[in-house]
Amino acid sequence: MARIAAEHSLTTSCVLRLVQGDITLELVDAVVNAANSSLVHGGGLAAAIVRRGGEEIQHESTEWVRRHGSISHRRPAVTKAGKMPCRFVIHAVGPVWGSGDEDRKLADTITGVLEMAEAQGFNSLAVPAISTGVFRFPRERAAGIIFDTISSETGRRHFGSLHEIRVTILDDSTLEVFLAEFLKRWPEGE
Repeated sequence: MARIAAEHSLTTSCVLRLVQGDITLELVDAVVNAANSSLVHGGGLAAAIVRRGGEEIQHESTEWVRRHGSISHRRPAVTKAGKMPCRFVIHAVGPVWGSGDEDRKLADTITGVLEMAEAQGFNSLAVPAISTGVFRFPRERAAGIIFDTISSETGRRHFGSLHEIRVTILDDSTLEVFLAEFLKRWPEGE
């Protein structure tokens, strides 16, 4: 069961929550998959999403790439969620640490996810610690960029449909890092 570790109202209609739990079990409109650009879901979170949701997610992802080409940091893909409790999956590619300009690429990834969620009319979204696993992006740095980008994008533009953004973390050590970064920005968050 998911546990809210901290929350902050970004706007009068949108709340940001830091949640400890399994993103594949989140009851939201869409979860974000930390994908690779070709949407081959072979490891990490991507494999967990396909295990939970079913092979139809991989089939639909393969079809997306066939029709639209590879995804980029700013241009994610969306598929149905199969057997997961959410309705959709936004597949977003984060930067690999050491590839150059990683901070901007991660901010672009988050911006692209928010734009896709709004374009699809989603009310709620769960975002993982993008790029901090096999892509080796330092967790502290990623947490700061993820929170700052969500905050600036929701403050800069009007997301009419998006009312809840959950940054969902499974493991204790990553949650501790993300909670520390959250509380640096919003000390009242606990």
